[in-house]
Amino acid sequence: MAKVTLKGFITVPESDLEAVKAGLIHHRQLTLKEPGCITFEVTQDKADPYRFNVYEEFVDRTAFEQHQQRVANSGWGRLTGNVKRHYEVFE
Repeated sequence: MAKVTLKGFITVPESDLEAVKAGLIHHRQLTLKEPGCITFEVTQDKADPYRFNVYEEFVDRTAFEQHQQRVANSGWGRLTGNVKRHYEVFE
C-alpha cells in the first residue's frame, strides 16, 4: 500500500485562535502516537496568525482513514468546528 500525505492549511477564526493553539498541543501528541503516523506538523504561519500550515504522512490509506475518524470524534474535532480546511491528499 502507498503512503498517504496530506498538505495544506487551516484558517482559524479570531474568536477561536487561543483555544485552537492550546488544543493543538494535545492533538499533536495523540496523532503522533497513532499506529501508522509517520509525520504530523501543524505550524502557525509567520505572516498570518490565523493560518496554520499542515503536513501529515501516514503509512497507508487505512492509517490515514483511522486518523480522520478519530479526529472527527474527538475534542479537537469539536474545537475546530469553525475552522476552514484547505487540504490536498496524495498517495
